[in-house]
Amino acid sequence: MYTIYVIELSKKVYTEHRKFREANPQFNGVLECLYVGMTSKTPKERFDQHKKGTLSKKGHNISSKIVNKYGLYLRGSLFNHIDPVTTRAEALKIEKELALELRRKKYAVWFN
Repeated sequence: MYTIYVIELSKKVYTEHRKFREANPQFNGVLECLYVGMTSKTPKERFDQHKKGTLSKKGHNISSKIVNKYGLYLRGSLFNHIDPVTTRAEALKIEKELALELRRKKYAVWFN
């Protein structure tokens, strides 16, 4: 099972991270900066991995550098309504759809 989650980021990410800024030309500074992801763990477990900079068994960084540096907390109100899905492909599709929907609402959003 895969779950979609949203993390609020510090607004510093917008001024300090060029690629984040370029990905969000619609952002006017009013709403929040967000990270949208998907996980087979609980959203809290995944957030904790991001913040700790967790490595895989092969030594690969499995945490987002953006969340590691700028992640503040989970935004349950933006994802709790989304039911878990059974396939990774379906989760990736929903992750992208949610990220783009939030961008249309003028949030600044990062997703993979």
